[in-house]
Amino acid sequence: MEHLINNRVKQLEISGIRKFFNMVAGTEDMISLTIGQPDFPTPAHVKEAGKKAIDDNFTSYTHNAGLLELREAAADFYKKKYSVDYNPSSEVIVTTGASEAIDIAFRTILEEGTEVILPGPVYPGYEPIVRLCDAKPVYIDTREHQFKLTAELIEPYINDKTRCIVLPYPSNPTGVSMNEQELYDIAAMLEKKEIFVLADEIYSELAFERPHASIAKFLRDKTIVINGLSKSHAMTGWRIGLLYAPEYITKHILKVHQYNVTCASSISQAAALAALTNGLDDSVPMREEYRKRRDYVYKRLLEMGLETVKPDGAFYFFVKIPNVNTNSFEFALSLVEEAKVAVVPGSAFSSLGEGYFRLSYAYSLETLEEGLNRLQDYLTKNRG
Repeated sequence: MEHLINNRVKQLEISGIRKFFNMVAGTEDMISLTIGQPDFPTPAHVKEAGKKAIDDNFTSYTHNAGLLELREAAADFYKKKYSVDYNPSSEVIVTTGASEAIDIAFRTILEEGTEVILPGPVYPGYEPIVRLCDAKPVYIDTREHQFKLTAELIEPYINDKTRCIVLPYPSNPTGVSMNEQELYDIAAMLEKKEIFVLADEIYSELAFERPHASIAKFLRDKTIVINGLSKSHAMTGWRIGLLYAPEYITKHILKVHQYNVTCASSISQAAALAALTNGLDDSVPMREEYRKRRDYVYKRLLEMGLETVKPDGAFYFFVKIPNVNTNSFEFALSLVEEAKVAVVPGSAFSSLGEGYFRLSYAYSLETLEEGLNRLQDYLTKNRG
């Protein structure tokens, strides 16, 4: 009876990131630099808050939008960090991870035939949801523009079908972020257009060169901000996302959220409250360690003669493959087979990622050193 399955679902594929990770998992002596999983533990005080919630039998449903205290802390977080005000009672929703926030946002604003503008290369989690909404992803090539969308790049792609523009910065897979002037220029271009912006800011606390800037500061009334605690507080498995938007948007998103998951885990919300109150700066030591790793990896990649843009956020390098006769999947597979190093083929990040590979440096310096040594030996051998 498989022919009865929703055809749009049948056409979807598992993320190229996970597909390659699963393919090489279990290989003996493998150095994997694939997954964007912080290698730090969740802060101790956050774990204690979760344990206490269990001991206190805090195991019931919460408000659909999340605990009011948590939404207040989340609103305070954005005001203190990024100078954007949100009403915690009506403009903040606690979600089951940032992924659910993206899903319910798209399902609320997209309709059949509408278009979503995306930078390419880009994280592969947007296109499938756009297609499930019977909308169309439209990619803009950012490879010659430091992997950034700009107002000048966006404007020619806007038409009467354009419903949303995705700004995923700091970026997965490239690690680049945008400054206030760049965001202001996009906001000014969109000011009189009826187009939403989905700003995926999940890596906002991992910005190295300057504090993160949100386009919501300049275009609040049209922006849906996605964030969460997975990257900032090493809480990937707790599944806490945060969605911020004006009330005229959130009142509809909340309906989709309610019928999707009812509410985020009460235990995880208790832990998240500790993270956003007592642990507001928990990300700082992690960020400094990522910065050291970034600098080390960048130096090594340049010494190998590899071409890459130096990332100023997140924990990824997007590296050009030196052998243009090899596609990214074949390169990554060969690297696994010959050097026992796993990276993610650039093709996992749309067709505009072909010819590149993504290397995650969310690993210890010892692991990075060994992985890069193996990569260097592989390149030396295969360059002849």
